[in-house]
Amino acid sequence: MGELYFFNPFKLRKKQLLRWLILKKVILVLSLSLFCLLTAVEKNAFNFQQYIDTYSNYNVMEITGKSLNELGNITKDLLDYLKGKVGIQVLESNFNIKEIWHMKDVRELFRKGFILQYICIVLSISIIILFVVRGEKNILGMFLYKSLFINWILIGVIVIMIYFDFSKYFTYFHYVFFKNNLWQLDPQRDLLIQLFPEEFFINITINIILSFLSFVAIIQSIGYFIARERWRENEKSFKLFKRKS
Repeated sequence: MGELYFFNPFKLRKKQLLRWLILKKVILVLSLSLFCLLTAVEKNAFNFQQYIDTYSNYNVMEITGKSLNELGNITKDLLDYLKGKVGIQVLESNFNIKEIWHMKDVRELFRKGFILQYICIVLSISIIILFVVRGEKNILGMFLYKSLFINWILIGVIVIMIYFDFSKYFTYFHYVFFKNNLWQLDPQRDLLIQLFPEEFFINITINIILSFLSFVAIIQSIGYFIARERWRENEKSFKLFKRKS
């Protein structure tokens, strides 16, 4: 006869608690990372001055035949449309039908991004409250400080990839996020691509990365200060242990 199996509800509960702890940590790091990324995208995508600097630095006025004031007004309409503040009719006087439909896709992408951003912050706050209520503030602090380092590694890989071939991975981005080829515009006749040369997207990508890492660093710093007291206690205990031995 085989060995008798005795049901142990304590062990089952312990396993469930462990799974839940791992799950909530994974959800927390994902939601915080996504929130930081989406916030970085929002911050830079709607930075009006960044567009004006592009027009001045990359001869966009000469290419489009429009003054800086005209380009500024077109950009304001474009950003207001992407924010959902105005209807698609504001684009009709400056862009052709292909460009307008592409911007409609871009606005939908931003709309989904805003929803995901909201979900991420709600999830993050909820899980943080759970840690605090359970008296796991120090565990939370250490986790925030250590786990978010994965973002620095991922960003390092991405930077290396786009450094060697930005155009290639920018094209992949469009294939992933757009189901049509409306984004494939003609630089000879389409104003949208004339407004935003590749240099603009390189610069905004760099700014998004820097903003993202700064947000991550702030959260890690908060985590470090939360867990600092526990680390000091551990150091003291270790020193006392060494003295006794």
